[in-house]
Amino acid sequence: MELIHISYPLAHENKAVLVLNTLVCPYVAFKHEVLKIAHFNETSSKRRFHYSIDTLDLAWEDALVRSAWLKGVHSMLHHQPALHFLCSTGGMDVIFTLQGDPSLFVASAASQLLVHMFTFSLESETPKALSTKDCEWPACAQMIVKHIEESLQSSSASHIEQSLKLLSSLFGSCFGSCYASWTEVLWLDIAKQIESFLLEETVQAQPVLADLLLNVARSPVFCGTEGSFWALVTSALEHLTPVQAGPLAVGLLKLCKCPQDVRIQALTVLLQPMDCILRAASQPLECAGLLDESVSDPVTVESLLSSKTSCAGLLCQTLAHLEKLLSLKHLRVDLPCVSLLRSLMTILQFCNGFLSPTSPLGSKISRNLVNCFRVQKSALDVLAALSEKKDCDTLIGSLFDVLLAYLQSPNTCPTVLKKTFQATSKWLVHLQELSCSNSQWQQTEKILEDVFVVLQKRLCSPCWEVRDSSLEFLTAMVKCLRDQKEFRQCLLSSEVLRLTENLLEDPESYVRASAVTAVGHLALVTCFAPESPAIGNQYNKEGIVAKLQEILSTDSEGFPRRAVISMFTKWLREGCTGQLEDTEQFVSRVIQTVEHDLDWEVRLGGLELVELFCSQTICQLSQCPYAPVSSAVTSSTPQNELLQVFCRAKLFGFLFGSLCDCDKPVGQRACDVLVGLRGHFYPTSTLENPQEIEDSPAGRGIAWLQRTLRQGSLAQNFPTDGGDGVDFQDPESMMLALGAIDLLELHDELNKSSDHVEESPQSLLQDILAAVRTIEDNEVDCY
Repeated sequence: MELIHISYPLAHENKAVLVLNTLVCPYVAFKHEVLKIAHFNETSSKRRFHYSIDTLDLAWEDALVRSAWLKGVHSMLHHQPALHFLCSTGGMDVIFTLQGDPSLFVASAASQLLVHMFTFSLESETPKALSTKDCEWPACAQMIVKHIEESLQSSSASHIEQSLKLLSSLFGSCFGSCYASWTEVLWLDIAKQIESFLLEETVQAQPVLADLLLNVARSPVFCGTEGSFWALVTSALEHLTPVQAGPLAVGLLKLCKCPQDVRIQALTVLLQPMDCILRAASQPLECAGLLDESVSDPVTVESLLSSKTSCAGLLCQTLAHLEKLLSLKHLRVDLPCVSLLRSLMTILQFCNGFLSPTSPLGSKISRNLVNCFRVQKSALDVLAALSEKKDCDTLIGSLFDVLLAYLQSPNTCPTVLKKTFQATSKWLVHLQELSCSNSQWQQTEKILEDVFVVLQKRLCSPCWEVRDSSLEFLTAMVKCLRDQKEFRQCLLSSEVLRLTENLLEDPESYVRASAVTAVGHLALVTCFAPESPAIGNQYNKEGIVAKLQEILSTDSEGFPRRAVISMFTKWLREGCTGQLEDTEQFVSRVIQTVEHDLDWEVRLGGLELVELFCSQTICQLSQCPYAPVSSAVTSSTPQNELLQVFCRAKLFGFLFGSLCDCDKPVGQRACDVLVGLRGHFYPTSTLENPQEIEDSPAGRGIAWLQRTLRQGSLAQNFPTDGGDGVDFQDPESMMLALGAIDLLELHDELNKSSDHVEESPQSLLQDILAAVRTIEDNEVDCY
């Protein structure tokens, strides 16, 4: 292949430098490989960037180099001359070849580059009106369309698949109204060929066809309810296999402009496997199925479900699609929720062997699904999503029988048990709402009692994953049901409280963390509620707080300590820490423990606690917490009292010390809190005279503090005991520090990423000079 030259006249030398920077700068990981195969040749009239593919030898065999070349060209194509250059020098052939590269990353980058070139060509050179004549397309777009058409008509399956993927990417990236004209023209060129692929069983690109049709359907050109396109979509739903048609069906159901008959057909495709399960469960059918008629031959679905290799895959895909549909706020078709719930219960009973069907098909499906964890987890996810629907009340008793069977069974694996707990908690909420409206107290109480009996057993499981999932389930129930009388009665009459507290000393750190969270939420019922029940001295407020503070200061693992600081913040947010004096002492004790913690997330949690405390204290002591405080009020009693509270709690030493934390998120959060406090105490941004501040006794310490803060994380031995004359518990000094220190400058510095150093032009040129190893001879190039 010929040497490829990108040439610019000397008058455009800056543009050449720009091209070089856009080619290499964003790809630091590849620049050393790229520099091995690139060099400059400067003449008196031109600067050229030479890029040879034939001379790359072994370098070009490295996928990183090919990927870097594609990404570099992609960055370069913000200039129309570069587009013309690639089209006229053979560069397009290289990109077309890389579309089929053995490296998926390279092939994907080539496809993305072609999409970018196509749209960039249309943006810069689109004629007034497009038609099906090739000559009216821009040159680059014409080359790409011609390549696609030739590939679709070739006998190579790989070429056909590559072109279909490229078409899918084109329609997927450019379906906006600004591209409506070329969307229709391009579709008319390929529609017949796509239709033939659907009808040919020998073509192996059906999954790509489904993606292509879905992306075309998003184009505004096909908003109408009539036309050959929707007929082709209907044909695809009929001819594609259930596995291939599933993604297309769920995508169509999400479109607001899809014709109603196509939408119903798409839903039927998704419900066919569920209908087959329901019909196979009993013979004759005891209840109505999901569907009156099928889109494709039911025998196809039955054969897939009868096969051990395809049964689980088809059901998992179908269930995943149904879960997506149930998560949509506005679904434009009616789901048969009752029949769907019955089908899910049947699947779960097949999986745990509790249902023995009489039909031959049901027996095969049952054998395929026994102990199939994948299907169990997927079915439980859909079951949880169905709890939001209001039409399934008649089956709620049978549903909890199935759930309790899974919770009680020793054969339920930990991951399935976790999913069962999640589904149970959601249906318990639905049950509680139902009992409130229908006065079904006895059913609710019986189900809750059964759930707590199972929970007590699971909290004592030898498997730590089970203990952990049980604690998470308990926490979820407390969050949703703590105000319900039946739940509180069942909770307090069980052994759950004692068992949960015992797990604070569990040998597994994950379990201890979940126990901390559960105990923290249970305290909202047992200790902090307005009418807390009398359940023994071991569950009093002081005892719970002391236990969690001990974990915060002594636990060797970070997860339990993070959980403690998170629960303390929740308690503070819900007003559980008492009067202001008690809260002040509580926060002070916590941050004195947290500031020495080795886990940065614990320190960050301490800052969140401080921020919340500051906000609440300002609201309590200020006349109007949301109104800006004028400068005349700055010296008023509430402001002085605020400063005294913050200083007594030792907040400022913690905040200013955190600015120098070696972990950046901690410094950023501390700076945010201080900037907020500065905005409260100095609302008009009026700072004192810096010279006068430095001349005062306290000011000299503040000047030292500002110099220390500018060192950032280098000042890791930050003194919080008043070193160098800084008294962090003196309100006057802290008022002075908030006004004098440039916190906004520190804020900008802390939020600046390292990219400005690593990807700067100077860094790039230093790498270039190091690569050519002749720094002295090329210093003139380093502008």
